[in-house]
Amino acid sequence: MLKSDTNLHKDIVDELAFDPSVDERGIGVAVRDGVVTLTGTVPSYAQKIAAEKAVRRVSGVHGIAEELKIDLPAFHKRTDSDIAAAALDALHWSTTVPADAVIVKVESGWVTLGGTVDWQYQREAARLAVGSLAGVTGITNDIKLRERVAVGDVKAEIRNSFRRNAEIDADRISVDTADGTVTLRGSVHSWNEHEDATLAAYSVPGVLRVKNLTTVA
Repeated sequence: MLKSDTNLHKDIVDELAFDPSVDERGIGVAVRDGVVTLTGTVPSYAQKIAAEKAVRRVSGVHGIAEELKIDLPAFHKRTDSDIAAAALDALHWSTTVPADAVIVKVESGWVTLGGTVDWQYQREAARLAVGSLAGVTGITNDIKLRERVAVGDVKAEIRNSFRRNAEIDADRISVDTADGTVTLRGSVHSWNEHEDATLAAYSVPGVLRVKNLTTVA
């Protein structure tokens, strides 16, 4: 049975209130045809990401429009130089991000990450390492993936990865590959399955970009 927008709204509000990493008091939730819009303010970039993850966990969510703004408390405000130094330290201490692979630029609290890494999980780890720092108001992740020699049939490797993943229904997703770009089409059961499919595709050597056009059904 399809979940009504009213029931979906209640589940999202309850999930945000349930998550201890989210202060839901400043967050507004609107739902229309399964698409969730988040508005209002949160006190940190980390909470902004946590709120989005909480919404993804709720069944029945077909899409997310995230319009949250960050209202930093006075004790979290820092200079761009301080944030840049803290970001470099966080990247240095991360065991997942390759040493000296990421370049950091900060402007008005907004962090732009550049450089090149081998894998998508390293790119994501850099964003997470910086995203939890005090004073950060947003992140642009411009880290590129280094071109790698594709091993075997990339399309077949991705489909095999889908079949191994208990959360992904491989028969509902089509895979097309061209020049290092993977395009996924079809339908998935949840927004989390949508994200899992993207991560699985990025894990195959030779994949530089993933366009996930699957819809939540």
